Amino acid sequence: MSESTTYSGAPMWQPSMTASGDGRGNRGKPDWTDIGFFLLLAGGAAYALFALGDSMDYYEKLILCGAVGVLSWMAWLWRPLRTLMLASGLTALFAIWLYSGGQGLQQGDLSRAETVFFLKYLFSSQSAVLWMCSLFVLAMVCYWIGFVSNTAAWLGTVLTWSAVYAGTTGMLVRWREGHLLGPDIGHIPVSNLYEVFVLFSLITALFYLYYERRYATRALGGFVLMVISSAVVFLLWYSFTRDAFQIQPLVPALKSWWMKLHVPANFIGYGTFSLAAMVGFAYLVKEHGETRSRAKLIPLFLLGAILCAEPMIFGSREFSPTWMIYFGIGAIVVGTILTFRGTIAARLPSLQVLDDIMYRAIAIGFAFFTVATILGALWAADAWGTYWQWDPKETWALIVWLNYAAWLHMRLMKGLRGNMAAYWALGGLLITSFAFLGVNMFLSGLHSYGEL
Repeated sequence: MSESTTYSGAPMWQPSMTASGDGRGNRGKPDWTDIGFFLLLAGGAAYALFALGDSMDYYEKLILCGAVGVLSWMAWLWRPLRTLMLASGLTALFAIWLYSGGQGLQQGDLSRAETVFFLKYLFSSQSAVLWMCSLFVLAMVCYWIGFVSNTAAWLGTVLTWSAVYAGTTGMLVRWREGHLLGPDIGHIPVSNLYEVFVLFSLITALFYLYYERRYATRALGGFVLMVISSAVVFLLWYSFTRDAFQIQPLVPALKSWWMKLHVPANFIGYGTFSLAAMVGFAYLVKEHGETRSRAKLIPLFLLGAILCAEPMIFGSREFSPTWMIYFGIGAIVVGTILTFRGTIAARLPSLQVLDDIMYRAIAIGFAFFTVATILGALWAADAWGTYWQWDPKETWALIVWLNYAAWLHMRLMKGLRGNMAAYWALGGLLITSFAFLGVNMFLSGLHSYGEL
């Protein structure tokens, strides 16, 4: 289906093409800026190899060199990524320089995070992540106000990009902070629940921003930012009740270069599956808003309420006041969306567009989740001597994979569309969430690195 098609209820624009790509930042022919960006990344990698090569093994050096090509390719495919990487990279270098007191990038004192203004309030990893959390919540509010104000919707996009910038900066700085604690403590920040919740939020937001620009609609922002805001609420609760933001040494099983590949691929799957679920929710709201059917709203409300209750169920073995309040607010939000479904439906893209985004997100997520599962099996063979042990995390990863494999099979072979596809995508979020978080809460096994 062509992007230039005008869908009913969702006019699509097609800006004039230029040599460097279309007006939405999509790929065009590589130009000198793409070459310059590649050379910049290559120069940074060369410096890292020269300065830190002794602390890397052979595979880590290969991953670093491969990342140059992958990041350059991604920045060419979608040029706003280049701006994000440059802005976050330069800010992270500035923060590292502040930690060093101007004595060089390889020096540093973590105590400066309490005395240097920019570190204390903006660019230390904890400050940057807190800014990310605040901006995501504000973005969600602006997107919902955007149903009656285009300016608010635009501000939602700006705040979402700002949140991604803050979170990416925070993760880069956290990587350096770990090394400042000690040579055996520093590691890529994707090793525990705190770090992967930040990663999940960033990946989900970036994929949403891509589709927002590709389909020229901001109407889905409020839906997608709801699942990101839920992750933010859990992240804040987990951080301040368990001191999860503290950087801890890796357990022996995680001291492997496999982690640098397996975890990001896994969370691209989790992020796109979550995005597809919220687009499925929007699809159902759109359809029920057009038909004005009340009977069909019962399963939708129940499913939405269950999804709102997930953090309460997974967040604590007891029904704490925090999660009881969260569940109540979540149920009210779902009920309000369904009450005003007619107004919301009129601003949402057409059912065809929503169905297409849902399919694309699941297809991308399934591809990366498949790669992550294969990488996980290879990592297990390297660490434990066997590819598969039916560990709870492995079992639920297989359940997630089978769920979306079945969804794609039914779509491609049987033409799955409409209500069934949307409900299935939305219900898939329950399965994905249990594999992501519920296993850590209720089950134990070889993968219990982020217990609650």
